[in-house]
Amino acid sequence: MNKLIASIFGIGYLKGGGTYASIVTCVAIYFLWQVPAVLQPLPNVLIGLAILLTGIYTGNKVEPFWGKDSYRVVIDEVAGMWITMLFVPINNIKLLIAGLILFRFFDMVKPLGVRRMEDLKGGLGVMMDDVLAGVYANLVLQLIIFSGLLN
Repeated sequence: MNKLIASIFGIGYLKGGGTYASIVTCVAIYFLWQVPAVLQPLPNVLIGLAILLTGIYTGNKVEPFWGKDSYRVVIDEVAGMWITMLFVPINNIKLLIAGLILFRFFDMVKPLGVRRMEDLKGGLGVMMDDVLAGVYANLVLQLIIFSGLLN
């Protein structure tokens, strides 16, 4: 069960699984936008926290089988993408696409300490580089929103 969750039902086995997991998360967010109560600040943060804690737990469980920060583990991309879209206005597909691009950029390039997060042990190390990439993507997205570039 831990492998299934960590790989987001097998997405992690695909080549480019991290990108696919990010896209699937965007699709889920898009459909959740149709239920605005779910994406109010408190439930939204609680969902993100649940994803993070689940990822840490399952990352710890699968590491003995798959090794440190295996490509198969993509729940970290789900958490990072979720964080990217925290406090972003709903029903704006341009912002969702921009968030996806920004998150994947920060996740792949790993600037400003993102790579150092991978040095943390176990599931925490698996999750925190993507969490920090999501924070950076969210900050840039907030600047885009504030500037009115994608209204």
